[in-house]
Amino acid sequence: MPVQNKNMPLRGHLGELRKVFLVSGIAVLALSAATFALFGDRLYEMLLAPLRQMEVPVIATRVTETFITKIKISLIGGFILAFPVVAHQVFSFVLPALTRRERRLAYILFPLSVLLFAGGAAFAGLAVYPLALKFLLLMAGDTLTPMITVREYLSFVLAFFIPFGLVFQLPLAAYLLAGMGVISASFLARRRKYALLAILVLAAVLTPGPDVVTQLLMAGPMLVLYELSILVAWLVQKARQRRYRAAGLIS
Repeated sequence: MPVQNKNMPLRGHLGELRKVFLVSGIAVLALSAATFALFGDRLYEMLLAPLRQMEVPVIATRVTETFITKIKISLIGGFILAFPVVAHQVFSFVLPALTRRERRLAYILFPLSVLLFAGGAAFAGLAVYPLALKFLLLMAGDTLTPMITVREYLSFVLAFFIPFGLVFQLPLAAYLLAGMGVISASFLARRRKYALLAILVLAAVLTPGPDVVTQLLMAGPMLVLYELSILVAWLVQKARQRRYRAAGLIS
């Protein structure tokens, strides 16, 4: 992997940043096209399966609705598949500014970031989405017959995956920021009530459904991840203090 000169002019850094966006964009589009060609119909049917099992009819109100929906599914699938490439490009961009020890650490954190993203997306699909779907359909009661359009339904489904994948990066972000001395465990703990408010607002924005239950299904894991981030920051502080003591910098 080529290493940039730390004294590289601004034009050079902008060129590298353009490369990050270009390579990431090409990877997302290429894998989206492959997903559409190879798995488009299969993914479409898989996402509709929960409604079919509950015998809820799905309708299309436009001629092109099914085709456009499959394209959206493929774009989301392409982004998820291309996430390792996107993460690698971002790490490649920041690596030259890191020390040798920090670079070794980055090679460990890169696969961890991918695993956290996959874990968040899997948690959304396996745990949060089925509960949210059943709750919302039960709210219709026996007096109403749900008539769900395929566009709205799949937009609702896909809106779960990427936000959860990104939210699961929170402990990793805490690790990096604590390692740089930007935050500390006490800093995060003192601001827990503000974090709670921010999490509730973020859950309301990110969840596709307007109901409180769906928002709480996202806010709950985010709160757990925030507490885990406090623990991660505390462990980083302890490790840094041990290194300083070993080097004789502190008593």
